[in-house]
Amino acid sequence: MSSKILIVDDSTAARELMASTVQAMQGVEVFTATNGFDALRVLPKHQFSLIITDVNMPDLNGLELIRFVKQNPHYKDTPLFVVTTENRAVDREKGLAMGASEYVIKPFEPGTLTALVEKYLAK
Repeated sequence: MSSKILIVDDSTAARELMASTVQAMQGVEVFTATNGFDALRVLPKHQFSLIITDVNMPDLNGLELIRFVKQNPHYKDTPLFVVTTENRAVDREKGLAMGASEYVIKPFEPGTLTALVEKYLAK
């Protein structure tokens, strides 16, 4: 059985980099969304093992998406990574306090993302 991962980012380049990095792993099926609203349409259709989201997106940003996901009984225990350019300590603390499992700063090494995904999928 494959693990389903949802990647949410309004940047096509960032979304494609994360998707190709994660898709290279065995037993992983990747779904993408271009913003928080798009993610809200995709979430009910699958049981995701992991969600990766950017913070700065139009309409519904990543922090608002985290709030929704963590309040939803279906997804409250799903690991969630923030992958963002916001690298201030206060931003990191806020993301983690809202329920993010990991906070990764862009640009990142693909190997770092792969290692984190493997760590959480193994749990």
